Amino acid sequence: MTALNLINVTLNYPDGEGTMTALDAVNLSVHPGQFVSLVGPSGSGKSSLLAVAATLIKPTSGLVMIDGVDSTALTEKELATLRRDKVGIIFQQPNLLASLTAAEQLVITDHLRGTSLRTARVRAAELLELVGLGGSAQKRPHQLSGGQRQRVNIARALMAQPKVLLVDEPTAALDHDRSESIVRLLRDVCDEFNVATIMVTHDTEFVPLTDAVASMRDGVLTAPVPALPGVGVH
Repeated sequence: MTALNLINVTLNYPDGEGTMTALDAVNLSVHPGQFVSLVGPSGSGKSSLLAVAATLIKPTSGLVMIDGVDSTALTEKELATLRRDKVGIIFQQPNLLASLTAAEQLVITDHLRGTSLRTARVRAAELLELVGLGGSAQKRPHQLSGGQRQRVNIARALMAQPKVLLVDEPTAALDHDRSESIVRLLRDVCDEFNVATIMVTHDTEFVPLTDAVASMRDGVLTAPVPALPGVGVH
């Protein structure tokens, strides 16, 4: 089953007396374990696509299928449940709570879903170990580097074992080495968790680490094509 399927999705915004088309009849399918990079100039519609795929914005027309469920037919309460249980979102900025440790950032997220504290703590420890922060679980955000904070962000998004992982410019505030390590980590996460992953990026150097690349311009999406392996990444 396709984990994420956008079918003829159009998104219009009011623009003065008319409308602006942010997404123009977009079709996109991402399968479990597939890692797709999404590139394009600023204002091309990449962020709008992620927001629609995350069910944060309802499209003007078209279908958004997540793990076989048509999200456009759901109530707001049902949407919140679908997003909580099926979708992991990694924003450009980690937005960690300053007063919480790395482990607590994950535990509170899962506990709010109704998971027991004991279970949430065990899963948080496992995920922090997975992203290379097993020894930093009790550190607070100000004690972590930018790359480490982004790793906490990734681990937090995985707490619900999502079917779809949506990643918005994860390397925007990082230097080259930390950027590469984050994209390689996302590659590993996609493989290990068999999660359908879309990463919006301007760092085309790291596109070869993904399975396919799609580009957007003026709200129009090209069909994903296989990424060229080994170009610029060592």
